[in-house]
Amino acid sequence: MALSRGLRCCQRVFGWVPVAIITLVVLWSYYAYVFELCLVTVTSSIEKVAYLTIFHVIFLFFIWTYWKSIFTLPQQPDKKFHMSYADKERYENEERPEGQRQILAEMARKLPVYTRAGNGAIRFCDRCQLIKPDRCHHCSVCAMCVLKMDHHCPWVNNCIGFSNYKFFLLFLAYSLLYCLYIAATVFKYFIKYWTEELTNGRAKFHILFLLFVAIMFFVSLLFLFGYHCWLVSQNRSTLEAFSAPVFPTGPDKNGFNLGIKKNLQQVFGEKKRLWFLPVISSQGDGHFFPTRTLSEARNPLLASEEQWEEDGLDDDNLDYNQGSSISVEMET
Repeated sequence: MALSRGLRCCQRVFGWVPVAIITLVVLWSYYAYVFELCLVTVTSSIEKVAYLTIFHVIFLFFIWTYWKSIFTLPQQPDKKFHMSYADKERYENEERPEGQRQILAEMARKLPVYTRAGNGAIRFCDRCQLIKPDRCHHCSVCAMCVLKMDHHCPWVNNCIGFSNYKFFLLFLAYSLLYCLYIAATVFKYFIKYWTEELTNGRAKFHILFLLFVAIMFFVSLLFLFGYHCWLVSQNRSTLEAFSAPVFPTGPDKNGFNLGIKKNLQQVFGEKKRLWFLPVISSQGDGHFFPTRTLSEARNPLLASEEQWEEDGLDDDNLDYNQGSSISVEMET
């Protein structure tokens, strides 16, 4: 037990190493751009003011979204998805797998879950002792079940899911913009130093290296951001892209795809003025998601509308369905 706690403590400490590396790189880039480029190298006052003003606006949004991605805690399933004491006793005392599956099926009838495990069973997490909501997965790094889990990101030392996926996407977008702006404004002075039109040795090192770092990060982030834009357009998580969610009719990689407009609204919300701000605007609460009309029409477990009304759910012509499956633990 003591060894396990020690390893967990070490894991938490070392988990901040990638964040510390990114923070140091960002602090250096700030110093190199503001002091070595704008204050030392650039001679035009108008150019200095313009460069510094635009830079600090982009830098503010970049830091803001990075902070929100790191410190927005992953959202866990509501208490009603956890086993009650009585159900837990029944489940533990039942030795037959068929009996255990029946107990979970009885519990799932009261919950708005629709997806299943690959073998058709209810999605259940043994560690958290709960029935998983649709699109929820257990993260072994965070040691918890995370609503609409996408992946565990070491660069923010956090699990990316329903509560912070919008912030993560904005972080990638503003990171790209930050790198692009630095590269575009530094390039002219890079050429001057390269051709020895300018000779300041210290500033030359920072500016040359700043351009290379900005381009390197821009290229790597461009592929990652493009991939997540595609995921949003298809209404899939990273996990669902690798393993299609299983519905009562079978696996369906497009089961949650409602069209690009509605897919975007699920992540960014309906108010477009909030799309580019790192504030909460995503639709729903992360426990249930509308599915395609075709999947709903073929759902044999669809309950009566009265049951959803009792739970206070407004399906708005897109039913939130019942379902099932056992846990597929994600190791990162």
